[in-house]
Amino acid sequence: MRREAARGRLEATARRLGLDFSWTPLEIPRRDRQRLAWWLENGMHAGMDYLQRTRAVRMDPRAIRFPWARSALLLWAPYAYEDPGVPEGGIRIGRVARYAWCPDYHRALEAALLDLESEARLLGLLAKGYVDHGPLLERTLAKSAGLGWLGKNTLLIREGAGSYAFLAVLLTSLEVEPQAPAPPRCGRCVACHEACPTGALAMDQSGSAYLDARLCISYWTIEHRHDVPEVLWSRIGDWLFGCDDCQSVCPWNRFAPKKGAWSRLRPDPELAHPDLRSFFGLSQRAFRRRFEGTPFARTGRVGMARNALIVSSNLQDPRAFPVVRMGMEDPSPVVRRAAARALYAFGERRELLRLTGDPDIEVASLARRLYDAL
Repeated sequence: MRREAARGRLEATARRLGLDFSWTPLEIPRRDRQRLAWWLENGMHAGMDYLQRTRAVRMDPRAIRFPWARSALLLWAPYAYEDPGVPEGGIRIGRVARYAWCPDYHRALEAALLDLESEARLLGLLAKGYVDHGPLLERTLAKSAGLGWLGKNTLLIREGAGSYAFLAVLLTSLEVEPQAPAPPRCGRCVACHEACPTGALAMDQSGSAYLDARLCISYWTIEHRHDVPEVLWSRIGDWLFGCDDCQSVCPWNRFAPKKGAWSRLRPDPELAHPDLRSFFGLSQRAFRRRFEGTPFARTGRVGMARNALIVSSNLQDPRAFPVVRMGMEDPSPVVRRAAARALYAFGERRELLRLTGDPDIEVASLARRLYDAL
């Protein structure tokens, strides 16, 4: 089959799936490779060591893992849906990043990619789909494909659509011509940098924006598995999972259509506004069963319980104090240490005194220090 006809068949499949798309040759520009190296060498990936381990393939996917690949079909799946509302009952304080309001987007996009892979095979092409767990620089490829530009919040932004969207990639053996990149349209606006509570966004000497994950709330509340440094607690504010501050202030998002979500992504009120008690009193297995197929599964029970205590500490909402009590009895020392800090924020000396006898020496030591400081 001729190249144009094969490309047209794949594009027709993408349209049938309800996805917007664009093509690019599978080449990572030298400047983007240099920026990735600089970012990693300066430790800005924080504890995400997998980014360092897959560095080579991210910089040159054809040479390392996909020698047959010639092009990438970039898929755009927007999640600009409205708040589904707060369910009745429970302790529902704190905010969840908008992308996590729906069940795990990987599953929906992977199903679409399987359809595209099947179509590619029928056309005699090699193809492999990835969402964001594969070793690819999706945003760099999307920029090369002309889908949008990389904004000062480091996210891909599309004129008229904003940045609330997931990206998926279909690697193919099809030869395609380069696209004209979309011109950057952030101008002098730095609203996202000014809104970042921790100063995680900055500009380098060339005027390019970067994100330091060591300061990013999304990293600490999603990827990090242990204690969150005390100095960051107040800056996390009411973010229970992730952070949207750099997106919510972006003019391109404020003026984008509010009802533009991909039809396979449907927000769930229990994910948008979870009951904080649901992260306590469960075994790891029970937690996995309850939250399988949701973004919360990546962080795990201990991480979500820790986050619930940080939010409770920052808001000092009396409704959340039962959550703090649950944290005191939690089997994880990470959670009990977070409970100690929350008790300190609530001014609860009597409860802190109880934790000074905790069997974990770090929990007991922290509780004693905080008790003495009240």
